[in-house]
Amino acid sequence: MTAADARDDSELPHPRETRELISHAEAEQTMLDAYRSGRMPHAWLIGGPAGIGKATLAYRMARFALVHPDPAAPDVRSATSLAVADDHPVAQRIAARAHPDLLVLERAVNEKTGKLFTVIRVDDVRRTVSFFGSTAGEGGWRVCIVDTADELQDPQGANALLKILEEPPKNALLLLVSHAPARLLPTIRSRCRRLMLRPLSVTEVASGTAQALGREVDDADIRDAAEQAEGSIGRALMLLEGPALELRRQVVTQLDRLPALDPRALHALGEALGGTEPQRLEAFVDTVNEWLATRTAKGPQENRRLVRFADAWDKVNQAARDADTYNLDRKPLVFAVFGWLAEAERR
Repeated sequence: MTAADARDDSELPHPRETRELISHAEAEQTMLDAYRSGRMPHAWLIGGPAGIGKATLAYRMARFALVHPDPAAPDVRSATSLAVADDHPVAQRIAARAHPDLLVLERAVNEKTGKLFTVIRVDDVRRTVSFFGSTAGEGGWRVCIVDTADELQDPQGANALLKILEEPPKNALLLLVSHAPARLLPTIRSRCRRLMLRPLSVTEVASGTAQALGREVDDADIRDAAEQAEGSIGRALMLLEGPALELRRQVVTQLDRLPALDPRALHALGEALGGTEPQRLEAFVDTVNEWLATRTAKGPQENRRLVRFADAWDKVNQAARDADTYNLDRKPLVFAVFGWLAEAERR
């Protein structure tokens, strides 16, 4: 069982099944131009906020390369995008997770607990060695998508991937998706061509969210979620599930007050998170990580500041994983998280 099998957001198709790429035409053209130039980088690092289409773009590139293995072919020369027909056998096999020349590294589900592992395990990453060490089943490219590279938190896993990045075989293509590229190992970043995707506009988020849900784009809830989603369709869809939208508002209010802390408001926020409901915890952590991402996206002149917020990021996410794994009460987590954030903000 993989991360895809454990998805709760059934309203949103998995990126391997998503055919439309909303916005990002320039980024797509960059990949297409590189491919038909005959000098395709063996590794790409596709970065940007969560839920804006990074994995969708990675799967589009994978489909295109597996359908058109020859960059000099007429169909490649005349292509205006990376789109592949839905009924193409390659597209159908990828959607069914049955293509022998595509390897996807993502968090797997722990069969004992039914929950996702907190990281992409090193044993899974090591599959790349045998995958790239064998001949492509259909004589073309062998493609690996890492979704996401941020979850290669075990140094052994990152180093295992690094071996392939350092000595890539012929016709190997690695597509690394990352919500926070700056936090990846410098040795990984330096061996990839970076492609940063921008957050979507409110109008684009509203349109994509409405399309995913089969609702009208002028629906008040959809518009409200789009305005709160910081350019992410995935986040807008999450906000529309249950109390997530109001919870996000509460979190943002407290983040805006930092480094000042309001114990009474934090107590109320802890109550709002509820006991052990995973969707609320996800909304809380996602909003905090979004705030942290704005703090870590600074220039080199603020290195000490970046280190403080990177340290807070590690503490927040480890504490959230522990709370989820061990079904811990959420209120102590809220106070701990805001304590770390306030310390990082005031120093």
